[in-house]
Amino acid sequence: MKRGILLPTFAIAGFLFLYIPIVSLIIYSFNKSKLVTVWGGWSTKWYGELLSDPQIMGAAWVSLKIGVISATLGTILGTMAAMVLTRFGRVRLRGLLTGMVTAPLIMPDVIIGLSLLLLFVAMEALIGWPAGRGVLTIVIAHTTFCMAYVAVVVQSRLVDMDDSIEEAAADLGARPLRVFFDITLPMIAPALISGWLLSFTLSLDDLVIASFVSGPGSSTLPMVIFSKVRLGVSPDINALATLIVLAVAIGIGTSWFVMRRKEKK
Repeated sequence: MKRGILLPTFAIAGFLFLYIPIVSLIIYSFNKSKLVTVWGGWSTKWYGELLSDPQIMGAAWVSLKIGVISATLGTILGTMAAMVLTRFGRVRLRGLLTGMVTAPLIMPDVIIGLSLLLLFVAMEALIGWPAGRGVLTIVIAHTTFCMAYVAVVVQSRLVDMDDSIEEAAADLGARPLRVFFDITLPMIAPALISGWLLSFTLSLDDLVIASFVSGPGSSTLPMVIFSKVRLGVSPDINALATLIVLAVAIGIGTSWFVMRRKEKK
């Protein structure tokens, strides 16, 4: 009896601890007052000021562009790495390759950002590319750690997948490329979607690594928010955070609906 009461109590307490700050942030985004700690009535004027702020909107566009490109490249490279680690067991130095692929998962962001900055500076001195720091260097940096997360997600799906289906297709005369696109790719599609969404979220959320490898005119949204918050939280930041929460909720809901529909089929 006690166990039946304690488990729901702990679950409710955990959810309240996680979501009460988010709910309060959403409520205060409709605060009429300029002071975020003083309630001045309901208003949506901060959303209008947010959408008319060229700095925030420009940074949001840069972050979205970097997130889409980094997530796509990370998904492609991560899937290739997962296929090598899963399907080619006799590859030499397999343990070293596994460690190199998963290293960004446990390495501090400061170390990754600093090492990539030194790499870009050395490459520019040697071959003249990349010329300065900007969107390109941020994309390369984000792709580096995005592919590590995708590789782990896709690898776990490939390990649990039944190899006999691919073997049957190969026995019927299908070439390896045809087997991959007709058999393997549809079966790992949920893992690819999950990996892409995770990569996009991590890229959109990154502040430390982007701060190291960015340059003039390539400030991402987290960098702009951090610079504004250092001077004090303003209501338009609450409005921005609310829009991000709404976008994430819509993305998660859509992904869940699509995956649920595929499972039913």
